[in-house]
Amino acid sequence: MRTFESTGNPLYEVVLENLQDKLRVDEELVKLLEKAVIESIKLSDISIGCEVGITLVDDVRIKEINREFRNIDSATDVLSFPIAEMKEGTILSAEGDIDREENLLLLGDIVISLERAEKQAEEYGHSFTREVAFLATHGVFHLLGYDHMSEEQEEKMLEKQEEVLDVLGLAIE
Repeated sequence: MRTFESTGNPLYEVVLENLQDKLRVDEELVKLLEKAVIESIKLSDISIGCEVGITLVDDVRIKEINREFRNIDSATDVLSFPIAEMKEGTILSAEGDIDREENLLLLGDIVISLERAEKQAEEYGHSFTREVAFLATHGVFHLLGYDHMSEEQEEKMLEKQEEVLDVLGLAIE
């Protein structure tokens, strides 16, 4: 296990834990994840600094998490665990959700299966890097209170994700 903490922008803190050993996590991937989180938050125009945790796992571990928290017995690509109460980028309640030392809003945690990301990248015909960034943005938008329960909501969320991927230079052409 290795923990990476962002050191860049003081308005945003991204704490990343790698709990899998099937795929290599290098500094380039860490920076990409950090940028994906920051650009997703920036797109929502939140005026307070934010903290997000990302945990990288394999399919076995994400299946265990799904079983424990969602009563689903399968591996998924990404899970989000919001702390702050949000609705489409608007803070509804941040009571108790502020890291007092850093004065950052704790948005929540994201869990990404790198093993699933690798399989999906191959299946969808794009790069592993794009898939991981897509999953990170997907997780962040869930933390920000976006959902995809209806076609309209899904379209709005996907549009925002693609906007971030475009900024990261990972748009599909």
